[in-house]
Formats: sequence, C-alpha cells, structure tokens
Amino acid sequence: MEQVILIVEDEERLAGLLRDYLAQAGFGSHCMTDGREVVGWVRERQPSLILLDLMLPGRDGMEICKEIRSFSTVPIIMVTARIEEIDRLLGLELGADDYICKPYSPREVVARVKAVLRRTDGRQGLRAAGLCLAEETLGATLNGQELSLTAVEFKLLQHLAAHPGRIFSRDQLMERIYADQRIVCDRTIDSHIKKLRKKIQTIAPETDLIRSVYGVGYKFEPSD
Repeated sequence: MEQVILIVEDEERLAGLLRDYLAQAGFGSHCMTDGREVVGWVRERQPSLILLDLMLPGRDGMEICKEIRSFSTVPIIMVTARIEEIDRLLGLELGADDYICKPYSPREVVARVKAVLRRTDGRQGLRAAGLCLAEETLGATLNGQELSLTAVEFKLLQHLAAHPGRIFSRDQLMERIYADQRIVCDRTIDSHIKKLRKKIQTIAPETDLIRSVYGVGYKFEPSD
C-alpha cells in the first residue's frame, strides 16, 4: 500500500517541489495550503506522515500539531523558517517527531521522512501477510476484508504479528493482553486463538497465520 505524505505548505512552488521529490522516492502526497483545513483532513484520511509548515494562513502550525496529537500518533515533521531555540523546543514538546529549518534541500527532507517513518513504523500500524492492523481504531483487515475483532483479540493478534516466527507462551500472551493483571485461566488464550483462527479462515480458508507449538504456545507464521 502506498504511503501518503501530507504536505502542509502555503508556498505552492515549494510544495510542488517536495511532491516531485517524494514521488521519485515512491511516496504519494497531498498538498494543503490553508491551516484551517488540516485537522479535518487528517481525521478522515490518516496520512502516513505530515510535513507541517509552522507559518500558515488561517491557523498556526503549532496549534495544528497540538490538536492532531490529541487524537492521532501520525508522525509529524515541522518545517519552518524560524530558527530560535525556543520554537525548536516548543515544536518538539507539542509532539512533533522532527524539525527542519528553511532553507533546506528537498533530498534532505525525503531522507528525514524515511528516517522518521522507520522510527515510528510500529506506532502507525502493522501490515503483514495481507493483514493490516490500525491500533488507533482497533481496525483489522485481511486481504482487504474487515476482521471484526474484540479489543482482546486485536491486542493478541497485533502482538503475535509484530514478532513473526517468535513463540510466545500462554503466560507471556496473558501478560501482554491483560495489563490490569486480572486472574484468568491460561486456557483463556486458547479460546481467543480459536476465535481468531475462525475469523481469519472465514476470509481466507487456506490461511493458518497463527500456529500452535505443542507444549510451548503460539506463533505468527506468515508463510509456509
């Protein structure tokens, strides 16, 4: 799935230049110039990363960053001509993942985008073997079809899929999905696994993503 970068920049020539360089690097992009439209767009589309200019018509970039952080962990790189240290610190304290000062090289911006995406990959979601998991919404799809998972089922599948091939005991999985340390029977994990497998195989009957390891536990195995 193509990663889409939201470019929020009121200098259209500069935004176009960034769009072209990102396209050469294999990214999709969408450009916006008015700060008042950004938050609504992000709520609806969920981009892979935001390049957010600090000085925008309609609304300040720091205000936008602060509001986005109230509902999303999408990576944000703030872009600005301000070089004062107080602005740099404030931008990062508001939840920005990186900070680039103008003037800059478009190649540097692309490199920083790649670096931030690598660093925040687990935060955005997880994709493996046709499976797509979005932590913020507990949304899960397999081969483009929705998996209707409970919160516990989502946590369990997410943890297994994040460590393909690694075997987890029932106790380890219980510690992961029951953060409140409630007392449950270890066979509860077996019940959750059974339900997960049934939901997965409803969509992909020949798929066995979660394997049992006799006497040990379970693992996520994306291929034969």
